[in-house]
Amino acid sequence: MRGLTAAVHEVLDRRLLSASLAPIALALSGGGDSLALALIAADWARAHGRRLLILTVDHRLRPESAAWTQACAATADRLGADFQALAWEGDKPATGLPAAARAARHRLIADAARTASAKVVLMGHTASDRLEAAAMRQAGATTPSPREWAPSPAWPEGRGVFLLRPMLAQTRAELRVWLAAHGETWIEDPANEDSRFARARARAGLTGIETDDIAMAPDLADLAGAVTDLAGGLGLPRERLREASQAFLAAACLCAAGTSRPPRGARLERLAEALRGDADLTATLAGARIEADGDQGRFLREAGEARRGGLAALTLAAGETDVWDGRLEITAARPLTIRALTGHAAGLSRLQRAALQRLPAGARGALPFIDGEGSPLLAAIPGVSARPLALDRLRAVCGVMQMEPA
Repeated sequence: MRGLTAAVHEVLDRRLLSASLAPIALALSGGGDSLALALIAADWARAHGRRLLILTVDHRLRPESAAWTQACAATADRLGADFQALAWEGDKPATGLPAAARAARHRLIADAARTASAKVVLMGHTASDRLEAAAMRQAGATTPSPREWAPSPAWPEGRGVFLLRPMLAQTRAELRVWLAAHGETWIEDPANEDSRFARARARAGLTGIETDDIAMAPDLADLAGAVTDLAGGLGLPRERLREASQAFLAAACLCAAGTSRPPRGARLERLAEALRGDADLTATLAGARIEADGDQGRFLREAGEARRGGLAALTLAAGETDVWDGRLEITAARPLTIRALTGHAAGLSRLQRAALQRLPAGARGALPFIDGEGSPLLAAIPGVSARPLALDRLRAVCGVMQMEPA
């Protein structure tokens, strides 16, 4: 078998920009998988003049966790890498703890990476993780298989951040043989053997279960490349929309709504069936408004969410950047408040009202509105920078981008 270091370096060569000035982030728990990745990635980073930023999350779930974080800090120091300790603060849920911990970990890592201007986070998942995910699905779970390249699942913290898992061809046992041969020791988290958790049960019961094909479906990237921005929503020719799989439709709804959980189930199936026909339609799903006529399909934010508690107002201080409604990144040069346009259209200037009339009616009410100044998506407002996120997010989710952004 080809050497582990060479195999991982081949993936890094293919996915990363060797001449970039941005740091490369790496998630290190101190376990064998992430330790092996840290050692190999540090060699690659040194050879290419890239800075490595090691991120360790203390979930505050075990008394040993502080010592584990210190061990990770020592590893980073030994490798000449930058280090940042992150902590999952606050109360922990009584049920669904593994999923909540995973979501918190992704949020913390994505936010730290983006703050440091890192666009890629290396993660130590292996072929064994893929086998475990397959076993969990056979037991009735919906756990996805880890992909080599994917956008961060944390939203909006992970906007513009990608995950790279360069060891999916190696098993956990192979990595430990390699570590032992290099005189390394690693942390064993007792939670990995705790039968209360589904992944631990799957790990204990592995019997060579085949993994699924985790390559991104080709129609996703192809269709996403044909999508255009529509006032922060998404537009696609109806003839192309008829080709769309449920996976694409779910991603489009997710991105247009600015939410974190894509739709599934019977309602998604009915939407897919309706869009394959010729009739005009209007539907809502998971916070998105879907419209289609003979020429175009549109995925918009459902303005009615304002009445149901969505589209909440966002107040920014001078110089602050934040994301409104999961869809719009706004930087303010002065204090301001952003809210949905519904009920405030009379506050638009004549120029903005004219621009508003050129948009589909369903796209209007969920536009952002700034008291006394109008909508930054209808006309530029001095001192306000507004960047719609839906289209870039869709392209990332659908695999249009396959390597580190420049």
